[in-house]
Amino acid sequence: MTAALRLDDDLALIDAGGANLGSVRYALARLGVQPRLVRDADELGMPTRVILPGVGAAGAAMRLLRARGLDTALRASEAPLLGICLGMQLLFESSEEGEVDCLGLIPGRVMRMAGGPGLRVPHMGWNRLTFRVRADDVSPLLDGIDDGAHAYFVHGYAVPVLDCTIAACTHGQPFSAVVAQGRRYGMQFHPERSSQVGLRLLENFLKVPA
Repeated sequence: MTAALRLDDDLALIDAGGANLGSVRYALARLGVQPRLVRDADELGMPTRVILPGVGAAGAAMRLLRARGLDTALRASEAPLLGICLGMQLLFESSEEGEVDCLGLIPGRVMRMAGGPGLRVPHMGWNRLTFRVRADDVSPLLDGIDDGAHAYFVHGYAVPVLDCTIAACTHGQPFSAVVAQGRRYGMQFHPERSSQVGLRLLENFLKVPA
C-alpha cells in the first residue's frame, strides 16, 4: 500500500491530548508517511493536510485546543482536515457531552447514544459501515472500501445521520460513521485500529487534493 504524499508534502497531526495519537502515527508510518506533530497554533503553519485525532471528553479537548490557539488556527486553515473519533465530533457545532461549543466547521450537534435492548453504551467493537451515496457517486474517501465493511468503534456520543454523512452505522439507532463536507472529513471509528479497511481509508485521505 503506497500513500500519495510527495516528499515535499506536509501532514500536520494535531496533539489534542488523545490517547490514540501514537496509534495514528504508527498507522501513518505503515503507509510510509511521517507526519509533523503540532501542539499549538504557532506550529501549524500552512500544511497540505491536517489530521485531528482524539479520545476522551469533548469539553477537555476543546479547552486544550482553545488554550493552544488551535481552535482559531484550524478554523482558518484551508487544508483538507480529517477528524478521527472525538476529533470528528469536534468538527461539528456543539456536543451534548458537557454542553460544549466545538469548532463549528460542519453544521450539526453531537448527541449521547441511547443504545437499546441488549446494547451497551459506550459502543465498543466492530460494526458495519453502510454507504449513503449511490454506487456510481461514491466519495473518494470510500474508494476501494466495500459497502458493509467493518470498522472498530469506541464511543458513547455520536453525530446523527446528516446531509454530510457518506457512511452510517447502527447501534440502537443510525449515526454518522464517515462524514465529508468540502475539505472537512471525519471518521467516528478508529481507522488506525480497523485493519486493512482503516489503512485504506487513511490512504484515501492522503490522496485528497491539497
